[in-house]
Amino acid sequence: RRSFWIILWIAKSAVPCVLIVCVLFQEAKCGYVIILMALFWCMEVLPLGVTALFPVVLFPLMNIMDSTKVCMEYLKDSNMLFLGGLMVAIAVEHWNLHKRIALRVLLIVGVRPALLIMGFMSVTAFLSMWISNTATTAMMIPIAQAVLDQLHKSEQETSPVGHVAESINKAFKLQEVPDKSDPSLCNSSPVPASEEEKLEDVKQLEEKHLTFCKGMSLSVCYAASIGGIATLTGMVTSVYTSRLFPTNNNVVNFASWFMFAFPTMLLLLALSWIWLQMFLGFDFRKNLGFGANASMKAKQKMAYRIIKDEHKKLGSMRFAEIAVTVLFLILVVLWFTRDPGFIPGWATNVFNKNGESYVTDATVVMFISLLMFLIPSEIPTYLYSTKQIPVLPALLDWKTVNQKMPWNIVILLGGGFALAKGSEESGLSEWLGSKLTPLQNMSSPIIVLLLCLLVATFTECTSNVATTTLFLPILAAMAQTICLNPLYVMLPCTLSASLAFMLPVATPPNAIAFSYGQLKVIDMAKAGSVLNILGVLTIMLAINTWGYPLFDLNHFPVWANSTSAASCK
Repeated sequence: RRSFWIILWIAKSAVPCVLIVCVLFQEAKCGYVIILMALFWCMEVLPLGVTALFPVVLFPLMNIMDSTKVCMEYLKDSNMLFLGGLMVAIAVEHWNLHKRIALRVLLIVGVRPALLIMGFMSVTAFLSMWISNTATTAMMIPIAQAVLDQLHKSEQETSPVGHVAESINKAFKLQEVPDKSDPSLCNSSPVPASEEEKLEDVKQLEEKHLTFCKGMSLSVCYAASIGGIATLTGMVTSVYTSRLFPTNNNVVNFASWFMFAFPTMLLLLALSWIWLQMFLGFDFRKNLGFGANASMKAKQKMAYRIIKDEHKKLGSMRFAEIAVTVLFLILVVLWFTRDPGFIPGWATNVFNKNGESYVTDATVVMFISLLMFLIPSEIPTYLYSTKQIPVLPALLDWKTVNQKMPWNIVILLGGGFALAKGSEESGLSEWLGSKLTPLQNMSSPIIVLLLCLLVATFTECTSNVATTTLFLPILAAMAQTICLNPLYVMLPCTLSASLAFMLPVATPPNAIAFSYGQLKVIDMAKAGSVLNILGVLTIMLAINTWGYPLFDLNHFPVWANSTSAASCK
């Protein structure tokens, strides 16, 4: 019902706008489509993927692009990279390999509170580098809750007030101790002081547990968003670099992105861990296990036991898990060595013609994905048998892929390419860039800082992909107009689009963590606001230090627009 009235209001308001823009310049027509799609994305009037299909209808009707060209934008090489990466992630998730990795790392890290949070954050960040942030959070939150529940249970059992805690309803933690001055309680029996003290101790115990649960939920959902920035699979900078600058010589590839974003991820992960300890008022010394008493040690043993039991339930690694692990490692090695930049890669020497490589990251990941459809999930036992050969299931099947593949994101990426192409064809990108030339009077770091803050704020209201889809083509045109290396703007703004830490609706990991009930919106807003600032500052440090020589940001690139390149020399 809400969506219906929003659509009706937008349609009613849009009629005079459409009549106006239809007689105006091409730039105005394209701008109208972008604004309309931005409103639909922000208000979630329709599913994101459905809104991304608007250019297929509106661009031909407004004479911006013909239908054939628009539709060709919806399935590019970068879409295949995204599809292949998700197929590999689905295989990892399908065979529970991610859960085995998580539990094994937690057994190594231990269960001391501060280290436990660090362990969950590290595992979550690592997994979200390769599989979706949403799937990672959905898996890690229940494990965290089970460990915390065991910690709380053992703390109650070893506490002097344990027998009191067992006799009190769980809802007590949300209640206050009754006020003796209340007239309605004048006939009730007085509560002994010792019992009141025990009740107060129980209340403090419950509050401590609730605070720890909040910290763990926040740490997992934040780590999932932070970990996702480290690899190129979930990022779209290379997508738009290739799309907007076809002759860029593959300047942003898996290896170069990893060298830039992985240290950024590690630094931001460490800062977020420290900030959450401070925000929740945790005692660093106690949480690191120094001076732990017998009660604390017993509690840690119980929590360690539950993690160990969960790991035992998985049993020994099956052939399918081993096969997926080997293929995954091969994929990472092939990605890194394809075209590392500082030395010739295997693709630059073998699969090329006239000095141009025919192999991309999408080729590699699709090759590994196809192997997963061919390799059986069990060791064949019929090699020397004369009986009828049974058909063994493969590591990956289309039914599983079809169920778990987020097709809406694939279409959303395509819609972004269509918007970028439409902005280019209509001249909107160039027009917007020319209007932002006053920024040329400001220093480059200040420009990037303001843009990162803008993107980080905007991404709280809409999806990360939608944010980059709207901003990157415009920012690339702006950078060329004011003679900035486009990557100096595009790289940090892409990372800033992942800084969605303040609201439950900002990103699926936040929503999953919020759904468990321990968090309030104000908790996430307070913690996320500071983390957003820390994130932007970390990104600014990265782009102005190790990112500067890595992408040669000091020079205006020759692969940028030829007119801009000539005027910026």
